[in-house]
Amino acid sequence: MKQPKEYIIFPLDVPSEKEAKQYVELLSGHVGTFKVGLELFIQTGPEIIKFIKASGSANVFLDLKLHDIPETVSRAMERISDLGVKFATVHCGENKEMLDAAVSGSRGKVGVLGVTVLTSVSGQDLHAAGFQEEYSSRVSKLVMKRAAMAKASGCVGVVCSGVEVKMIKEGIGKDFIAVTPGIRPRWDSVGTDDQHRVTTPAQAIKNGSDFLVIGRPIRNSKDPKAAVIRIAEEIEAVR
Repeated sequence: MKQPKEYIIFPLDVPSEKEAKQYVELLSGHVGTFKVGLELFIQTGPEIIKFIKASGSANVFLDLKLHDIPETVSRAMERISDLGVKFATVHCGENKEMLDAAVSGSRGKVGVLGVTVLTSVSGQDLHAAGFQEEYSSRVSKLVMKRAAMAKASGCVGVVCSGVEVKMIKEGIGKDFIAVTPGIRPRWDSVGTDDQHRVTTPAQAIKNGSDFLVIGRPIRNSKDPKAAVIRIAEEIEAVR
């Protein structure tokens, strides 16, 4: 059975290699995966991935959210597939061909996750961007449409909010991986927050989330390691 820590993905959303390495050294052994996003990857390149892999058993989730013409996405994913990461992301975007290209470029060496609708995006945002009322009034409907497209292209799963996980598992399949950002423990208070569709760790796990991306509640804690342990205990209590 999966250990509680294996559900936890900690995003290294920091501006420097030094700070990222400090978090890796502090939390290795307490989280299952470290997420490397655009900011850190632009700063350090593949070196931070090598450091994480050499520091312990934690996996690497490379979250670059590729979004370009299919040929460019395919070639970029080929380069990613040589880095030894567990997951990499591509926006579901406007067409299935981009997702097909990402999966083809992965060569089966990295799990491709489709980004459905960012948890910072609200129905009002979709309306302002010109989406039809059926999607702007029901964000979950757009998430499901994009998740189905990702499944059809061969993605191993999607990134979605905890609010939509249950319907994805029921509608697309229990084996289709759901990675959930926008996680906020009840005991946490992050102040100003740009996330709209949020859930607690317990709620996300109950809904079927396979992995939880938890950043600010850990990073802003006076004791990040203690925060991770507390979250793991919450996961253990409900899984």
